[in-house]
Amino acid sequence: MTKAIRIHATGGPEVLKWEQLPTPQPGPREALVRHEAVGLNYIDVYFRTGLYKAPLPFTPGMEGAGEVIAVGDEVTGLSPGDRVAYAGGPLGAYATERVIAAERLVKLPDSIDSKTAAAMMLQGITAHFLLHRTFKVQPGHTILVHAAAGGVGLILCQWAKHLGATVIGVVSTEEKAALIKANGATHAIIGQTSLASEVKKLTGGAMVPVVYDSVGKDTFMASLDCLAPMGLMVSFGNASGPVPPVDLGVLAAKGSLYVTRPTFATYTANPAQMRIAAQDLISVVQSGVVKIQVNQSFKLENAAAAHEALESRATTGSTVLIP
Repeated sequence: MTKAIRIHATGGPEVLKWEQLPTPQPGPREALVRHEAVGLNYIDVYFRTGLYKAPLPFTPGMEGAGEVIAVGDEVTGLSPGDRVAYAGGPLGAYATERVIAAERLVKLPDSIDSKTAAAMMLQGITAHFLLHRTFKVQPGHTILVHAAAGGVGLILCQWAKHLGATVIGVVSTEEKAALIKANGATHAIIGQTSLASEVKKLTGGAMVPVVYDSVGKDTFMASLDCLAPMGLMVSFGNASGPVPPVDLGVLAAKGSLYVTRPTFATYTANPAQMRIAAQDLISVVQSGVVKIQVNQSFKLENAAAAHEALESRATTGSTVLIP
């Protein structure tokens, strides 16, 4: 039997129920993975609350690492005993074992343990496409990163610095400001008050060509005010709630701005592209360019407490759930 977190009705953390289920068996082109660690991401909250829809009941979670236990027919290049990690759909990572398409699995080198792998795949691949494809960060760019002390934020700060960019990180406390400065950010802005004024001061009036904003409703308009003419607003999360409808005339008035809402699913729909991103991520982690900060861990059965900590902004870096 397999144990898993199940959601029968959307709502608060209390809807996360620890249950026993039959162990699934891999079909053609699938593998059965026994999890050693599962990643916690804010998208898990969106599904739990019903902001993102999933048929009920369901097991949440989009990221994990562990060992291949069995493979189905037509699987090549993967065998029982292989250490693997994955990120992305379908849902189902909050479980001791799960079946997943073999083509979504990435083999892990011995130098990366399962906790690190489970913490880095979704957030790290997200950082990869944000920096390399959504907006190609170049040496000399100055970029603005919201929630810079979070999992994606810390990776963005480190990786962008490696690419030659100057990072301005937005955080909520002095402690988080110190954390991001130790991990690639040149400047830290605490809070949202007078954000554009602070960015103007730090850039000598030039403002920034791109803003990476995972906060959503509470920061969207302030982020637009930080952009240089023809700058790009990258809204990739809704931690404070969905962004309300926007009058496109605002983009014209603020300097012919661009806005995009990238998703992990779109950027990793092609398995080959996903593997390229994963290998680039593994390379920068192995080299020490990007250090994955696993700052919290919870037992998988205590996923509700992990969600409470995440939503209350009590976490920094990455959080993993241990089966």
